Amino acid sequence: MAEHDLYRNRDFIPDFDAIMAETEARSRAFAETVRIERNLSYGPTPRQSFDLVFPPDPAPGAPLHMFIHGGYWRGGSKAAHTRVAAPVIAAGGIAALIGYDLMPGTRLAEIVAQVRNAARHVVRMAPEIGADPARFTVSGHSAGAHLASLLASEAPGDAGPADLPALRGLMLVSGIYDLSGIPGSFLKDEAKMTDDEARAWSPLLARHIPGPRRIITRGDEETAPFQDQAVALNALLDREEQPTELRRERGRNHLTVVHDLADPDAPLGRRLLELVASS
Repeated sequence: MAEHDLYRNRDFIPDFDAIMAETEARSRAFAETVRIERNLSYGPTPRQSFDLVFPPDPAPGAPLHMFIHGGYWRGGSKAAHTRVAAPVIAAGGIAALIGYDLMPGTRLAEIVAQVRNAARHVVRMAPEIGADPARFTVSGHSAGAHLASLLASEAPGDAGPADLPALRGLMLVSGIYDLSGIPGSFLKDEAKMTDDEARAWSPLLARHIPGPRRIITRGDEETAPFQDQAVALNALLDREEQPTELRRERGRNHLTVVHDLADPDAPLGRRLLELVASS
């Protein structure tokens, strides 16, 4: 029998489609209870946009948090993850959930550039929406964690010093930090990532900028690449004497970990709340 592709999460999560549907349903229900401004533009294409979610009574100088969705760079949406804003607004913060163009039509270098542009845009507009640009934090899930890590690092693909936003903290959830296995994975026809792209944009080959605290986590039911790469990134940052926190979320897989991230009463959601509140 053929060996399972450890990046194909569907093969390891029997109720994969049901969990995805539940994540979207929870986000739709949550969106009915909060103030949201949808589809604000940061770039020229429709997916280069973001949604803002506000707490009921935002205080002046509120913390600002940006979330980047996953989907292996070739799928996913910000709207499906609106509920990730719940811990942010529980902390009195304003959440920005961003979109970006997708592979294979858009190459990875451009996606990285878009996400960095989105972060700069959100920080610039912070005073307009009552947020403090100095209290900026970011989280991401899966491919979104990969992209979030590149908001505070310079990768081999950067031609020169990258224009990066000032960050107080990063929460990286179930991320991919060594892309070398992606071109030959089940994604070879869906994302069409090349070996050159993988080398250019692997965070484990990047120079990480000192400053922000990085929280690195994954579900303890995830496959080996997600486990091993979380440990490897934490070890790299530790060698550079940068502040990190390495976590494992008990009883969670690659999808259910998002439910915890979006729940202020779950351990991971509480940690996101604390990250935002202390920024």
